[in-house]
Amino acid sequence: MQKTYYDPADLKKFGDVAEFQPELAKKFFDYYGDVFKEGALTAREKSLIALAVSHAIQCPYCIDAYTSDSLEKGATEQQMMEAVHVTTAIRGGASLVHGVQMMNKVKKLSM
Repeated sequence: MQKTYYDPADLKKFGDVAEFQPELAKKFFDYYGDVFKEGALTAREKSLIALAVSHAIQCPYCIDAYTSDSLEKGATEQQMMEAVHVTTAIRGGASLVHGVQMMNKVKKLSM
C-alpha cells in the first residue's frame, strides 16, 4: 500500500468539517453546490476548471475528486490533460514574469 501524507479516505470525510461549525459549513456547502450547477458554463466545463485549479493549488483531495467528476461528466483524458497544461502554462508564466522584478532590481543596483 502506497503511503502518502494525505489519506485518500479523508476526502470522503469532507462533510465532517461541519462538526465543529455547522452554521458556516452549511453556508459553504450550499454555496459550493450552487457554484457547480449548470449555468453559463456547463457542469463539465466547471469540473474541468476545478481540475485545473486543483493542480494550481496542488490539492490532492481536489485532484482526486475532480478527476473522477470530470470523467463522470464526460470529459476525455485529452481534455483533462489539456486543462492541466493550461495550469502549467499559467503557473510557469507567473513565475517567469516575476523575472522582470529581478531584472529591474539588477538594473537599479548596476547603475
